[in-house]
Amino acid sequence: RTQRIPTLMAHVIPFRGTLYDPATVGDVRQVVAPPYDIIDKQLQKVLHDRNQHIVIRLELGYDHPGDGPSNNKYTRAAAALKEWLGKGALRRDAQPAVYYHTIEYRPPYSAPGTPTRLFKGFLATMQLEEFGSGKILPHENTRAAAKTDRLHLLEACRANFSPIISLYSDPQNEVLALLERATASEKPRIDFQDDEGFRQRLWSVTDAGVLDRVTTLMETKPLFIADGHHRYETALNYRRARRQEAGNPAGPQPYDNVFMLFASLEDKGLTVLPTHRVLTTKLPGAAEVKNQLAKACDILPIPWAAGKEPEVRREFLSAVHSRGQSAPVFGMALHNEQTYYLLTLRPDQRPSAAASPRDRLDVSLLQQHVVTTLCPTQQEQEAILYTKDAHEALDWVLKGTGTAALLLNATKVAEVQAVASAGERMPHKSTYFFPKPLTGLVLNVMEG
Repeated sequence: RTQRIPTLMAHVIPFRGTLYDPATVGDVRQVVAPPYDIIDKQLQKVLHDRNQHIVIRLELGYDHPGDGPSNNKYTRAAAALKEWLGKGALRRDAQPAVYYHTIEYRPPYSAPGTPTRLFKGFLATMQLEEFGSGKILPHENTRAAAKTDRLHLLEACRANFSPIISLYSDPQNEVLALLERATASEKPRIDFQDDEGFRQRLWSVTDAGVLDRVTTLMETKPLFIADGHHRYETALNYRRARRQEAGNPAGPQPYDNVFMLFASLEDKGLTVLPTHRVLTTKLPGAAEVKNQLAKACDILPIPWAAGKEPEVRREFLSAVHSRGQSAPVFGMALHNEQTYYLLTLRPDQRPSAAASPRDRLDVSLLQQHVVTTLCPTQQEQEAILYTKDAHEALDWVLKGTGTAALLLNATKVAEVQAVASAGERMPHKSTYFFPKPLTGLVLNVMEG
């Protein structure tokens, strides 16, 4: 009988990571930072002021008056990277490795006393694959402006600062078990509590036998991008441009690979948070809003009297979650209304069993039946604010920052996998994977 040979999928490549040298920069926790795309202007300044070697000075610099093609935040980042490498603030490891990484954390917005969770993954590079290959699957749509910014940074620095997060299926936990055994008796290279109180640990695995086994195991697994679609598409565009410039050289080049954090779909330490919508455009009165939505939703009002809002809010949020386990249920709050609303999609509006995985998602149903009803134009939809904090969404509406809050239940990891496997894309801001890896623990400096 002919033995079936698994189709080769993800080509994971151990690499010589670039890490901060504590002997030069001091406490590593002072030079790492959250991912650039969750940093607002206020936090950007706090972090820039924290340390002269902090990684945000590379990844999220400031625009200056008079900036031009030869002097801008991207060229300044490249100059800083070169300087830090030259004086030893950053040092490239001598041996290729994969970097086993764990984060002990409490899920956001959890009740006091909630047990911590342990996220496990590993950092490595991966050979870039086009999306049509079936070896790496996106699940979310991207926007052009973010890709332009990341491309300018990549062209200037020739380095990946933040890892893309990708998921793979490993029901037997073979890959992570292998890395756990390889690091069980070793002291982590990095071990500290970050600004959120999460424990960050990192080990480097250089044993050739272990690395061979990890890469072999991963070669049978398709990958699902969980976070970093913009950066992955940017890496593809950068590779095309570099190859064209060089006349399509034979053999692998540094820009053929991209930096990733690999996590198992089955890892109980992975949390997916919902991304709530807050509308900012003018809406008709509450009666008309309810009339418009009543065509698709059963609407249950939950009023609150003066002084009772916090108590009613808790009941309302609990109802959104509990009722949402058996049907598509959304929460809604309207500005100047002392009432919360439960919106339950009517049975005749729900997708059939034959509908695509994308069309069955709560976030798709909210978009189709609620968002497009209240915000029919593209301009109105682009003015929507997003937050993973339900309380923040409701507070924004109470104080008038928004005209309506629309609350969702979280998309399940299995649903993300189903959408990606079907070759579909979720609506913008569908998922928020947690925890996010810090930037600066390991960098992938490709050239320079």
